[in-house]
Amino acid sequence: MMHLAEMLTFSGRKVVAAWASLPFPARPGCLLPDALCAHPQAVPWKLLSPCRARKVSGCFAQSVVLRGVCKERKPPASPLHACGSTEEALQRYLHTLFPGALSTSHVLEQPCHTQPPYPQFFSPLLTRQGFLLDKPPRYPSAAVESIPVLAALQSAPLLRTLLRGLYTELQRLKTRRWASFFSAGVEQGDFQEALEELRTLSQAYETGGEADESEDEADSD
Repeated sequence: MMHLAEMLTFSGRKVVAAWASLPFPARPGCLLPDALCAHPQAVPWKLLSPCRARKVSGCFAQSVVLRGVCKERKPPASPLHACGSTEEALQRYLHTLFPGALSTSHVLEQPCHTQPPYPQFFSPLLTRQGFLLDKPPRYPSAAVESIPVLAALQSAPLLRTLLRGLYTELQRLKTRRWASFFSAGVEQGDFQEALEELRTLSQAYETGGEADESEDEADSD
């Protein structure tokens, strides 16, 4: 995970955000282009990192892995269906939603297995293979045995808010009041230097509009 994060960060960045779609919203027998075309404006994943979600999605670099979705072919009904492989379809989809970003993607046939002791917290709208149904079945189905999953690590501007907030909270600490705070041998000067490095790191995730906002925040500080 650490090495993968290093591959996605550049220009002074060191942190990535985690996203996941568990399960990935696909219907029984659904092809990957069908599932992707159902979400033309935003990838159907949820943010796992403690950042505030942005209205406009965007990123600098990302690595996306999808597993457990059918790879069968059928006559093309869209540019995504015309792709030569599911890997190509996912890559084109990511480039459409995140133009200019460095995106790597992988598609695996094997789903994520969810047999015991995996917790059964799934909706009754899921089949045993983790695919979505239009309505709950008439009779309770067996436990979900596997699910398709999409997961991603992303170097994105939303991390600026997380890092900036962490810097602000640490800056408010009255460390001199806590005699045990530096008992591990950390000097006050080292602590202040680390704070400045954190602030510099947050600025590495700024885009054009955020840079102006950051200057205003600096003036208010």
